[in-house]
Amino acid sequence: MKRISILLIFTFLFFSIAVHAQLEKVIVEKYYISNAIDATNSIGGKLDSGSITYRIFVDLKPGYLLKKIYGDANHALKFTSDSVFFNNTDRGQTFGKDLGSNRLKENTVALDSWITLGQTNKSAGSTYFGVLKTQDTNGSIVGGINNDGGSAAIATGLLTNTNAAAGSPLTSSDGLEPMINVPTNWIDYGIKNGITGVDSSIFGSVKKSNSFISYNAGLSNNGVMGVNKDSNQILIAQLTTKSAIKFELNLEIADSLGKSIFYVANDSVLLPNEKVSRFLKYPFQLVCGCPDPNYLEYMADRDCDIMASCKTTIVLGCMDSLACNYDSKANYNIPLLCCYPGRCANRDISLVCPNISNSVEFKLYPNPAQDNINLLITSGNNADLSYSIFDSYGTIIINKNLGQRSGVISEPINITHLNTGLYLMRVLVGNTYESKLFTKN
Repeated sequence: MKRISILLIFTFLFFSIAVHAQLEKVIVEKYYISNAIDATNSIGGKLDSGSITYRIFVDLKPGYLLKKIYGDANHALKFTSDSVFFNNTDRGQTFGKDLGSNRLKENTVALDSWITLGQTNKSAGSTYFGVLKTQDTNGSIVGGINNDGGSAAIATGLLTNTNAAAGSPLTSSDGLEPMINVPTNWIDYGIKNGITGVDSSIFGSVKKSNSFISYNAGLSNNGVMGVNKDSNQILIAQLTTKSAIKFELNLEIADSLGKSIFYVANDSVLLPNEKVSRFLKYPFQLVCGCPDPNYLEYMADRDCDIMASCKTTIVLGCMDSLACNYDSKANYNIPLLCCYPGRCANRDISLVCPNISNSVEFKLYPNPAQDNINLLITSGNNADLSYSIFDSYGTIIINKNLGQRSGVISEPINITHLNTGLYLMRVLVGNTYESKLFTKN
């Protein structure tokens, strides 16, 4: 006798309960906090002391690519703050990919506000991509001795603050690492003026603003992964402001075959190819739940644990009442466990269901039939017996209970009212059934 692997059952259970989304989370990093030394610079616009530079990373499952961030008619793209966003008027850019790497040493250009898809500069040499400072392994080209000191010509350079609230200093970890595979086919819309190319949004330097909200804007390329393929974290924005930030994002993500999945921040309108993710709206909504996978209430995607929410212990079993091993105590159905005469997943039905008799047989004649068809049942069980006839759409056309019977039962059935076509006859004896096809001429 072949047995179903316990590992197979629990693998099935795992994939049924857990939701493995392509978008795992969104990470907001405090990249830098400016100080009084940085505020001495006047080239490119004044950066107030205490301004916070945030970086936003999209964390995808390994193997998936980020292709687009956008706002459309149903889902806005939003970046807001109570204070205006800083943009360097000297060398700043709307899109991080357009920032010359040689400009990062100049005054406060490295803290400019922009959006991107991974890439943080353009260069004839090394092209850099964003990584979390905690994952930065190649030192720094930003701040301190790598900075020109700004308009005040500070000898030790700008961007040297060591405020612990922003993690590692920029002078030791700049969150930039080179990557060979540079994305192509960049397209943007709804941010710069389509005719003049001027950006008057929070990412440009034409005017100061604390809010960008658009239902028709986007930035896309042919797809990009994170520098570290295992963690696959992709930088999408850098924002500098004195206040906290808020945002709503919508993303196009693609698998290795190029199939796109769209993740949106809200479900007010949700199209068939769209999935909502709570991680795309910041500040994130705190979600807490049961941490124990042995309970039906288990929540894999949670921010904190509430043991009291674990109430119903999972009982695996077959929950199909037509199966011979139907388990009335089960609360999580495992179809592979269900056993029927002639269909028992390569197991011995006499062992799975020792109380069942396999002597149930029936015949249909004539087949094809025109006005009447005869049903002949042979049953070794003294059990409730019934039959149903289904059309090609799965709709029950005829259903009849024959009562508790055993032995040989003959039942003529009038089918003159049925349309010409193919039908399914299902005979149920106790908790077992058999099915056969017949044709009405």
